[in-house]
Amino acid sequence: MNAAPRLRQWLGAARRRVIADTVLIGLPWTLALAIAGWRWRGPSAAMIGVAMAAVVVLLVAFWRARAFGSAWLIARLDARPALEDSSDLLLADPAHLNPLQRLQLARVRQRLDAVDARELRPGWSRPWLMASGAAGALIVAALLAWPSAPPTAVTLAPSDERVPTVAGVPRLVAQHLRVVPPAYTGQPARDEAVLDTRAPQGTRLQWTLRFAPQPHAAELVFHQGRRIALVRTGEHWTASTTLEQSVLYRVVPAGAPAQPAPRLHRIDAVVDRPPQVTVLAPDRGLSLLTPGQRNWPLSFEARDDYGVAAQARLRVTLAQGSGENIQFRERILPVTGKGVAGARRFDIALDLAALGFATGDDLIAQLEVADNRQPRPQSARSPSLILRWPSDLGNETSGLEGMVKKVLPAYFRSQRQIILDAEALQKEKRRLAADRFLARSDAIGVDQRILRLRYGQFLGEEAEGEPKPPPTNDAEDAHAEGRDAAHHDDDGHDHAGAPPAGDTGTEAMGREQDVLAEFGHTHDHAEAATLLDPDTRATLKQALDQMWQSELHLRQGRPDQALPFAYKALGFIKEVQQATRIYLARVGPELPPIDESRRLSGKREGLARRELILTPARSADAVPAAAWKALEDSAGGQGAGALDLDALQRWLRENEARVADPLSLFAAIDAVRGDPACRECRQRLRGLLWSVQARPPAQVRRRATDAVGERYLDALRREAGR
Repeated sequence: MNAAPRLRQWLGAARRRVIADTVLIGLPWTLALAIAGWRWRGPSAAMIGVAMAAVVVLLVAFWRARAFGSAWLIARLDARPALEDSSDLLLADPAHLNPLQRLQLARVRQRLDAVDARELRPGWSRPWLMASGAAGALIVAALLAWPSAPPTAVTLAPSDERVPTVAGVPRLVAQHLRVVPPAYTGQPARDEAVLDTRAPQGTRLQWTLRFAPQPHAAELVFHQGRRIALVRTGEHWTASTTLEQSVLYRVVPAGAPAQPAPRLHRIDAVVDRPPQVTVLAPDRGLSLLTPGQRNWPLSFEARDDYGVAAQARLRVTLAQGSGENIQFRERILPVTGKGVAGARRFDIALDLAALGFATGDDLIAQLEVADNRQPRPQSARSPSLILRWPSDLGNETSGLEGMVKKVLPAYFRSQRQIILDAEALQKEKRRLAADRFLARSDAIGVDQRILRLRYGQFLGEEAEGEPKPPPTNDAEDAHAEGRDAAHHDDDGHDHAGAPPAGDTGTEAMGREQDVLAEFGHTHDHAEAATLLDPDTRATLKQALDQMWQSELHLRQGRPDQALPFAYKALGFIKEVQQATRIYLARVGPELPPIDESRRLSGKREGLARRELILTPARSADAVPAAAWKALEDSAGGQGAGALDLDALQRWLRENEARVADPLSLFAAIDAVRGDPACRECRQRLRGLLWSVQARPPAQVRRRATDAVGERYLDALRREAGR
């Protein structure tokens, strides 16, 4: 018979007895620690104390259990005369025993059946249990009998609520408000003698009030419907909360009449805004590498109300390749700022050789900073800065009737990479936190926006981010040098060229196209500001529309909905790429022919009279409009029956984000509700309602006419009346 399972069973029972013994010894002390934390620091401290005591007790219990091993069990068995000090043979390998030892092992195994397992277990530590229980009981009794700590002595100011004194009706007679801003703001705690204040978001507010006579209950009632019950401590009533948003509230003791209502108090929450990042150098978004340049100096400034973190991250992306075959390498470099916490400066000098910067590459840098907000810091990013190493611009042809250029420049290349980034982000959605997922999706949306704006330059749209010098008439030199189709490096815009050879003398002076080229500005027209043919231009417009939809969904954190539009945009780009060359003819626009026979003849045959039907305008905000009309006649409180204050308050709660100062409007509604006959209150509410009305669309300003114009208009009216 193998005795190993029985030995393991006895060891397990002994260890469980030791663990239970230790837990029982430490239980009274754990209970005492929990009661002490609850009495002096509240439930949170009690839970923390219980957790810490439990960890200590369990560690001691398992440490004691480790001493009960095989050696302890053999010693306990050898203490029995029947086993003849041969218990160690039970743990030996029979193959290594001599015949005499095997005989003795068989005798020991037979005598194990007579061993009582209960006698092998260690006994209870009765002295320790009794001492621990008695000491714990005394400590618990002392804690329960200990008098409550008196409230912190505060100086209460007289109440500023002008409530008439009525015998037996509770009213607020003294008040105190303690404001404890978040630690990261660096602002000290302060005491207010009034119940109105202004504090940073996340501030801890503590009210201490006194009533006369004492009510049986009291509460703070907020304008959103939230209520906080006041707790009585001696002669004072206290309450506390954390300020998350601007609020209106009033102190309402039980037994006070509903009218007149207690005064409304206002607490404004100052929102902690994200840091602001400004680029100090370079002075433009796109820089070209200069001959002999080895470093790229960058300088940023970050500002925040409560301080910017000293450590920031510089995201450096190296784009290599051309067309759709582009490879991106991204590196995150730690950067340390200089200066005070409220305005830090970050100066960086990037080593171009160490980054692998080569001909035809783009180097994109973006600084990401965070503020000192706790527990969730806010971050902000700087605009992207691009350093470009221009490659060979290629050969251009001449001798044609128009200019010849390549369709796609170097930056027509990253739509496929945007798709790959969006697909990779969608696959990682389950593993990323919601804010991290949204930030990465927004970054891809920014890349999509940059690409869309660059495509838009070929449709006559203005480039963003860089100032343009005043235009010149050096258009002919621009054509000779083969400048970019959308903008000229020297004059800021691409104007029409010089007249073709052969147009001389009075013929050339009389051409409308030449006058437009010399004195006009056709950059605002897509057809005049691009080198693309009409079909290619239409395809590119469709690609821009799809990019806009893709950017919209990416900026909202929905890359799965952005991918279909991104694929459509890529398809349109492929169609544009199929046209390897485009031609810009040096001719004016082809306008439809004009019927010269009808010009200046005054003939109106065949002209239909078109009259616009005026429809009444409908306001999207009918509730404030109706309330504004009901308040129109405010003398003596007339029109109060038509004024639905409940509907107006419901509308305000649903549209609070649209109103510039919703608390003032809430207060005005409350004032009219409390005193419908108050003319000043009604006028104030009407003025605030006017500011939230939807603005009417812009009207066409009537053109001023002189006497000749009036006679002409009168003649038209007489003819129309026939």
